[in-house]
Formats: sequence, C-alpha cells, structure tokens
Amino acid sequence: MSTTAVHSLWTTAAEPLDKIPAPHIEYAQLAPTLIVVGAAILGVLVEAFVPRKSRHYTQVFLAVVALTAAFAAVVGLAAGGYGTTKAHIAAMGAIAVDGPALFLQGTILLASLVAVFTFAERRLDPAAHGNRVDSFAAQAGSVPGSDSEKAAVKAGFTTTEVFPLALFAVAGMLVFPAANDLLTLFIALEVFSLPLYLMCALARRKRLMSQESAVKYFLLGAFSSAFLLFGIALVYGYAGSVAYARIADVVDGTVQTIDPALAGTMGNDALLLIGGAMILTGLLFKVGAVPFHMWTPDVYQGAPTPVTGFMAAATKVAAFGALLRLLYVVLPGLRWDWRPIMWAIAIVTMLGGAIVAITQTDIKRLLAYSSIAHAGFILAGVIAVTPDGVSSVLFYLLAYSFVTIGAFAVVTLVRDAGGEATHLSKWAGLGRRSPLVAAVFAVFLLAFAGIPLTSGFSGKFAVFRAAAEGGAGALVVVGVISSAIAAFFYIRVIVLMFFSEPKAEGPTVAVPSPLTMTTIAVGVAVTLVLGVAPQYFLDLAGQASVFVR
Repeated sequence: MSTTAVHSLWTTAAEPLDKIPAPHIEYAQLAPTLIVVGAAILGVLVEAFVPRKSRHYTQVFLAVVALTAAFAAVVGLAAGGYGTTKAHIAAMGAIAVDGPALFLQGTILLASLVAVFTFAERRLDPAAHGNRVDSFAAQAGSVPGSDSEKAAVKAGFTTTEVFPLALFAVAGMLVFPAANDLLTLFIALEVFSLPLYLMCALARRKRLMSQESAVKYFLLGAFSSAFLLFGIALVYGYAGSVAYARIADVVDGTVQTIDPALAGTMGNDALLLIGGAMILTGLLFKVGAVPFHMWTPDVYQGAPTPVTGFMAAATKVAAFGALLRLLYVVLPGLRWDWRPIMWAIAIVTMLGGAIVAITQTDIKRLLAYSSIAHAGFILAGVIAVTPDGVSSVLFYLLAYSFVTIGAFAVVTLVRDAGGEATHLSKWAGLGRRSPLVAAVFAVFLLAFAGIPLTSGFSGKFAVFRAAAEGGAGALVVVGVISSAIAAFFYIRVIVLMFFSEPKAEGPTVAVPSPLTMTTIAVGVAVTLVLGVAPQYFLDLAGQASVFVR
C-alpha cells in the first residue's frame, strides 16, 4: 500500500508544471536604491581587498560618487514625470514611484552626502602616533582601554567600515518611504536600523558611553520592530493582504470577496485598530515622538557626532515619509480613529520636547530634545490630512535635515583635551574666541527657533498653516506656545556664546578640513535660501505631494 502511495506522489510531482512567472522588476525606476546598495556591497569588498593605507580614501570616494549618482537618478526620474503623470507602483507592487517618494529620496540622498563629509573629517583631533584620526574607534572589536585598542591606535588603524554601513543605512531609508506593502516596510526598517545600531557604538572618545547608547538603541529598536511586526500580522489577519491598496479597499468596504482561509477574522475591526496602532507605534518610535522618545537623548549624546547628525536628519525624513504613506494611503478610511490619538501625541511631543530641553546642560542632549519638539511640529502637518499637509511636511523635512547636520557639524569643532566639549558651560564666550563658528551656530539655532528669514520659519509657517486649514487650529496654538518655549533655550545658548566672558581654560575651536567646511557652508546656504526665498521649493513640494495607489 505504502509503495503505491509513494509511487503516485512521485508521478504527480514529475508531471510538467506550468512555468513559474518571472518577476517583473523596473530596474530603471529603482536605480537610486540599486546604486546605493551596489556601492555598499563594493565597500564591503574594499574592506576585504584594498590595502589598509588606501581604504579611507577609496571608501570616501565610493560613498560620494554613489550618493551623487543616486541623486542624479532621482532627478532623472522626477524630470521623466515619474513624480506626477507617470507615478505608479513598481517591483510587483512592493515599491511606489511617486512624488512624495522621489522628493524624500532626494532629500535623504543630499543630507547623507553632506553627512558623509563629516564622517571623513580627519583634522579635528591631534594626530595619534603620527597618524591622522577621525571620530571613529581605531578598532571597533577591541575592548575600551585594552591593550589591543592601544595597539590598534598605535598602528594607525581606522574603522573605514562606517562608509559601507552608512550606505546600507541610506539604502534602507530610500525604500522606507516608498514601500507599498507592509513586509517591504519592515525589511527596509531593519536594513537601515541595524547599521545605525552599529555606528552608534563606534565613537573614538568616550567609548563606554558610545557602546551604552548603541545597546539602548538596539534594545528599544528591537521592541519597536516587534510592535511593528505584530501589527503587520494583525492587519494581515484583518485584510487578507499586506499590500497597501488592498488593505485600504478592505477598510473602505469596497472589497466583498473574502478569502476562505481568513473568513473567521477578515473584516474584524478589533484586529485593524490594534494592528494599526502597533504599526504606528513602530513608526513613531523612529520619529522620536513622545512617549516613544526615551532613546533619543541618550543615543544622540553617546553616538559619534557625525553619526548623530546623519541619523537625526535622514532617519526622520525616512520615518515621516513612511508615516505619511501609511496614514494617507492605507488608513484614510480610519481618519476619525487615528486623528484624535495623533492630536494627543503631537501636543505632548511639542510641549514635552520644548519643556525638557530647557533643563539640559549638554549641547547634544539639548539638540536631541529640540529634535523631539520638531517631530511634534511635523506631526501637526501630518494631521492636516490635506494635500497642503503633505507638501508642508515635505518642505519642513528638507529644511530641518540640513539645519540639523550643520548644527552637529559645528558641535564637532568645539574641543578640549577630552575631545568634543559638549557641556554648555564650555561654550561660554565662544563668540569672542571664534566669532565665525559662533555666528554660524547662531544661524542654525535661530532656524531651529523658527525666526523669520530662516528655513525654520518657512517650514513652521507652512506646517501650521496646513494644520489650521485642516481644522486643527488648537494644535497650532499649542505649536506656537511650544515654539516660544523652545526659542528661550536657543536664545540662551546664543547669549551664552556672545555675552559671557570666555574662560581661560575654555575649549579651542579646531580648524576643519574643507570637508566639514563644505557641510557647514551647505547647511547655512540651505537655511538662508529656504528662509529668504522658499517659494520655489514650496511649489516643488506641492507638485510632489500626490500619493499613488
């Protein structure tokens, strides 16, 4: 009996199957991501095969060329009409190629390009044993303070792996706001999070604090990923699909055909509400919104400052892009359910970030709480649920990312014997000791505060106007109050720099190479241009504000 059963199995398996259809991938439209992934893999090979002496320059060159080429590809796609008339779903439904995706990808690539210059900076610390050093540990695997670490420093080792790690992170960030199904969203989240966990642990000075920040980020990030994944499972049980358009149709009630395997759960609103809330939790963690913000100050303070700048700018852009797509494409039918919750989160985020920032004594922690407050301001635009809401959020993210990278680049310059002098008391009198650096930092602080003629003012004005027109006037009032609170501590730092006596044993301002100078100059230029003449960029964001379904 058994032999015939086995025999019959063999014969049915041997019958010719219908051919499995090959996946149809639009490589040209995925070019920005593919270029960055290709360069990241090349960077790993460089680590394996290029002699140690040449690695740093090879990696910097590779990263800059890849990010520039990817940005050119984004511009090419936008010029080809893929942001407007030809917007569509590519890669068999996994990736959306539309205005918001291209705008956010361009912003991420430009911000990353500017941030990579600060990674490559090697003139700020004094040379160790005749070798120039950067912000990263000589040998990441060695225990802080151990003999192997001392030997690595003496031999002039450098952690050039940060460049391929950064490129892998950028690749994940490019997919994140363009993901058009929940599994692609989750994979992109992991692809950009894992390199960031590693990069946070690589500071050359204050190694233990850096490693502590990375462990905190990793543990809390793992929690948020688990929330997201559990939410995806519940939403799949509700809709019978992970594709955005299909879930939206089930939410709207336009899908009547029920998968027999899911007949027991499909259309069960409890699954949708709990699953949607869990997915939002995962995204709000990445954004740094209260009450999912507890990792932000510790990680910003402990990570190497170039990584902090990169992470603060690029991760926010990617996470808000994904949040916008989720709320506007997947859950517009649930607007009455998610808007009150997002209202509450936006209010506590704006007020919480601004009030706690007043008590900070460390410049990196202060900027971390400031970034939490800014997440609240951007959420006000997200809640508007209008095309103006989308375009104002896109513009704000563009403005914010360059101010942030510029500000953290300035923080790398102010140094004492222990490395970066991040305690606020050390910044007293900086305006007299180094007027140019203090003036540049003041420009960034004024932009954070939203003072007119800076990009911060244009961004806040656009976001608040969209929120007011979208019926969230009370939110605008709270936003203006928190902006006023926030202005207090930005102005306080400016007063400290220009109106305090410099201390004799105060920090020095290191003279950077042209790399960091370029980063800071681009930051100042973008801040002033978007502040004085924002209309062109607002129009650009307006054209790019339509999601494809």
